[in-house]
Amino acid sequence: QVQLVESGGGLVQPGGSLRLSCAASGYIFSIYAMGWYRQAPGLQRELVADITSGGSTNYANSVKGRFTISRDNAKKIVYLQMNSLKSEDTAVYYCNRVRTVPIPWGQGAQVTVSS
Repeated sequence: QVQLVESGGGLVQPGGSLRLSCAASGYIFSIYAMGWYRQAPGLQRELVADITSGGSTNYANSVKGRFTISRDNAKKIVYLQMNSLKSEDTAVYYCNRVRTVPIPWGQGAQVTVSS
């Protein structure tokens, strides 16, 4: 069964950190680029970071220097380390493949940045 399961979300104060994890199953994880997306209330889903099968990374300008994407191909997990969080980072975060047909979206991980 093709599946993505995100975890690690929560409530954090501005300036804090969180690490999200996304466990993939049911397909050959290692050959696909993966990305982290987020969707804030009333807004479209946006791609914030992606990583190729070889480990090259790209970031949206809004998170560059604060977020780090990484992957463990053996465990089929992609991570998003989020530092210096801001209120505008509040959203539901999802992972999926990038630059190819997406697979069914997971439930996402809610990240709320608030004092």
